[in-house]
Amino acid sequence: MAENYIIEFYYLNVRIDSFDEDKVRDLVLKTIKQEEKKAGTLQFIFCDDDYLLEMNRTFLNHDTLTDIITFDYCQEMEGISGDIFISLPRVRENAEKYSSGFLEELHRVILHGVLHLLGYGDATEKEQRVMRSKENYYLTLLF
Repeated sequence: MAENYIIEFYYLNVRIDSFDEDKVRDLVLKTIKQEEKKAGTLQFIFCDDDYLLEMNRTFLNHDTLTDIITFDYCQEMEGISGDIFISLPRVRENAEKYSSGFLEELHRVILHGVLHLLGYGDATEKEQRVMRSKENYYLTLLF
């Protein structure tokens, strides 16, 4: 029986060079499968700082820049489902800050959003260690 899922990518006033949507889609599916869950509808929306800052203010009442905001629809929809908004300028800044490549950092942030939808948190130091460990592991599936 074929699995029904939708994984889409949108670009709001930004573009990403050398971004392989099929490879990332495969990584997301492998991650969800290894966590013994079923993929649903996932939308990755790549945007700029202004757009994500407005989302942060409007929906979360936070007046700060962030690299990612994840909206979880797993309860309302079948499978692991949500909208994941990612600020490309924040990803670029973090790549420089952590001395990683832009695409590696982007893949990490994508996985971070998916892991949130899978139930992983990052509020405490222990949760952050688990999240980082999971990110590192799933990144190895890509590279």
